[in-house]
Amino acid sequence: MKDYCLELAAKESGLNAKLNIMREYLQAYALRVIHDEGIFRSAAFLGGTALRFLYALPRFSEDLDFSFTGKDKEYSFAGLIKKVKEEFELAGYNIAVSYNDKKTVQSAFVRFEGLMFEAGISPLKSQKLSIKIEFDTNPPDGAVLKTHIVNKYFPISFLSYDLDSLFAGKLHALLSRKYSKGRDFFDLGWYLSKWGDLSPNLTFLCNALKQTGWKGEFPAEKSWRGLIYKVTSGADWKKVKEDVENFLENPADLNIFTKENVLGLISKDYE
Repeated sequence: MKDYCLELAAKESGLNAKLNIMREYLQAYALRVIHDEGIFRSAAFLGGTALRFLYALPRFSEDLDFSFTGKDKEYSFAGLIKKVKEEFELAGYNIAVSYNDKKTVQSAFVRFEGLMFEAGISPLKSQKLSIKIEFDTNPPDGAVLKTHIVNKYFPISFLSYDLDSLFAGKLHALLSRKYSKGRDFFDLGWYLSKWGDLSPNLTFLCNALKQTGWKGEFPAEKSWRGLIYKVTSGADWKKVKEDVENFLENPADLNIFTKENVLGLISKDYE
């Protein structure tokens, strides 16, 4: 409920901490609605928010990302977003939604008006807190699926990718983005520090790269670290820090996940 969302924010110190915890609670609420609509019978939850819910990634995320699994796709994105809006309104929120269901990646913005003002984050009643929801209706083949039960604000059962496939998705983002996104590099360092012997699902990674027009060498068991090392070494770490710092549970983590330390994690067992 809205009162509980505001209560969570009141317990935090600092505007970023208040904003992050409120957004995360709203994400969990939206996930519960999506679950109740039966979407996880045919779609998997992935991305940064999934990593946080599943593996306690120490940074917050803005988006809810999903991919269809090749099973039944008979659903209405517009109908789902309408249901999300209705449930938030019943919980007392002032909400507006916009969506585009005409592209391969269907997307919606869910905007909460007045919430940041009520939480003391913004002096403007009109300032909105937003959550983005995306559904990839044509994801690459090869991901391994796994069902999870998570109790974070609400008990939720959802379908997701296994860890190797999630990691492959992160490497695909690092290799294919036209710009450097700091959160990608932070997540890379976190993955490799938490699971030192982690290897990506290479089938899924190569299929994803093919789908997005990759022209370079395709990663293999002994070469993916070299490709990621090259991308990381060329990153502007000042921009990396600026992109990610407001989303961290502990901003001091940036003193650990330095460029040199992340490169060291990548180069383990790599020559």
